[in-house]
Amino acid sequence: MENKPTSSNFIRNIVVEDLESGKHKEILTRFPPEPNGYLHIGHAKSIVLNFELADEFKGKTNLRFDDTNPIKEDTEYVESIKEDVHWLGFQWDNLFFASDYFEEMYNRAVLLIKKGKAYVCDLSAEEMRNYRGTLTEPGKESPDRNRSVEENLDLFNRMRQGEFKDGEKVLRAKIDMASPNINMRDPIIYRIAHAEHHNTGDKWCIYPMYDFAHPLEDAIEGVTHSICTLEFEDHRPLYDWVVRECEMESKPQQIEFARLNITNTVMSKRKLKLLVDEKVVDGWDDPRMPTIAGLRRRGYTPEAIRNFCREIGVAKANSLVDSQMLEHFIREDLNKKAPRSMAVMRPIKVIITNYPEGEVEWLESEVNPDNPEAGTKKIPFSREIYIEEEDFMENPPKKYFRLFPGNEVRLRHAYFIKCQDFIKDENGKIVEIHCTYDPETKSGTGFTGRKVKGTLHWVAASHAVPAEFRLYESILSEDEEENKDFLDSINPNSMEILQGFIEPDMKDVKPQDKFQFIRHGYFNVDTKYSTKEKPVFNRIVSLKSSFVINK
Repeated sequence: MENKPTSSNFIRNIVVEDLESGKHKEILTRFPPEPNGYLHIGHAKSIVLNFELADEFKGKTNLRFDDTNPIKEDTEYVESIKEDVHWLGFQWDNLFFASDYFEEMYNRAVLLIKKGKAYVCDLSAEEMRNYRGTLTEPGKESPDRNRSVEENLDLFNRMRQGEFKDGEKVLRAKIDMASPNINMRDPIIYRIAHAEHHNTGDKWCIYPMYDFAHPLEDAIEGVTHSICTLEFEDHRPLYDWVVRECEMESKPQQIEFARLNITNTVMSKRKLKLLVDEKVVDGWDDPRMPTIAGLRRRGYTPEAIRNFCREIGVAKANSLVDSQMLEHFIREDLNKKAPRSMAVMRPIKVIITNYPEGEVEWLESEVNPDNPEAGTKKIPFSREIYIEEEDFMENPPKKYFRLFPGNEVRLRHAYFIKCQDFIKDENGKIVEIHCTYDPETKSGTGFTGRKVKGTLHWVAASHAVPAEFRLYESILSEDEEENKDFLDSINPNSMEILQGFIEPDMKDVKPQDKFQFIRHGYFNVDTKYSTKEKPVFNRIVSLKSSFVINK
């Protein structure tokens, strides 16, 4: 992977200042996903930021799983996350789990109790909400807030031993119920959950809350810059409180940046899981999903995603990125990489009546005109070919330059053909077109006798290979509205499946092979449904866009 310096931004400036001042001799960042789902494009922004920032300053990055909620987490998600980080082109220096530190976290919670900074509370979840107060009114203290240290130690130990039911008791930090920051109003730091943990099994039945666990994890590992998204800015005082009151030797610095939001794109892991659970999509790696696995299956490259993440930059204010920007980077990446080929997705047969029956002619075409080093290839031409249904009209409007009765067009890499007749079925649908060709007009011979305005792509029927094509639109029919049920926003036409033909040199394509089909766009061979007998192609992106990157 190319090692590009991180674009200048406020986080990078903090790192530079910390190194120059001697505050840190080496930086250590971390990417800390919770293994409760697959990563999406928003996580890619965080991955690129953390890893490339550390790489630039010869620091290190840990991959750490925040696995403190056994009810939602699974080993499947752990493995998918590791695969995604590797695929994006990054290698972590250390692999950790929050569950590696459960004993240490428990001991730090005991320390808080001994210092009079934590207590066991019996309030129900609803009661706790009522006691919490509002943005304009202070909260009320729990009746259990002034329990003795001895009683709290005993109850917390009994929580660990499994004497109490889920929700019966919690451990809360003892901070300030009148704090203007609601996060500081005696937050829960441990809850009871009798659930099997993917990493520790049934060893524990109490689990630390994220706001308690995360600062401890960072401090234990010696993370210097704990980079997170903007919604955690109000949690920073609690982050610092935990590090300080737990008497951690290392003092990580939490820095917040704006999360990635993309038009017409689902960026909530909860909603993505709903799409999977409700079978709206074909799993987490469905090509319509904005998960990294979905983007990979659709055909996006790690280079395109990294370039996209670099271009959008790092800011403090939330903004909305146009989804066409991501499409721009995959087009830019594949333009010189992807071989060109012809595919017909809605085929209609053309018979060239004056072409010799049984004869097959092999014509030459460029593999990629934007990359001359890719060379040329041979494509077959025969009496019967397939063209796109949309490339013929019985009664065309003005300025329709494709095939219609009496009109002449060019077949790409081949000859001029002229429509003489056509055949309809009993339902009035055109099923066959009869044309003649002019042998003097062969492509590449320098013919200049006359010009035609239309050029069609085609596939020789004699050698055509059946293929399936999947065309995608946004999974959302429109940007979500706050008061609208999420599933009501689903686009029923987000996938269209077509049956057509490809050139014979593509019969041995492999999953993840990428091509540009002339006029149709860039396509990727599907990893799940493609077979040797019948390849399946996912359209990554169409050919053109009006979107422009301002440099």
